[in-house]
Amino acid sequence: MILGAGRKTKNSSDNNSATEEEKITVTRDQEMQKDVLSRLRKIEGQVRGVQKMVTDCRDCGDIVIQLAAIKAAINRVGITVLGCHLAEQIDSDLRDNRDLKDSLEEFMGVFKKFS
Repeated sequence: MILGAGRKTKNSSDNNSATEEEKITVTRDQEMQKDVLSRLRKIEGQVRGVQKMVTDCRDCGDIVIQLAAIKAAINRVGITVLGCHLAEQIDSDLRDNRDLKDSLEEFMGVFKKFS
């Protein structure tokens, strides 16, 4: 699942109608996608603000404070996406009766790249 893409479960007996679980999952995924996109737009605005601060020769201390805020916001988005990735991996492994160990190792590799 990509943020907001939704996912289908094997519980679906009728291909034309979504189960309650599918509806909840799609709604939750759409909410997460909306939240991530909103945060990214705010970050975009913060970056434009810092560009203007540099252009206006603002105090370096003020710029650093804004850069720290941008860094924190990016970290929050990253954690949200990492959580989505982990949940997706575990869900897939459980559905396919696979060992979770490989997924957790793969997740740790992704996590280390992020941190």
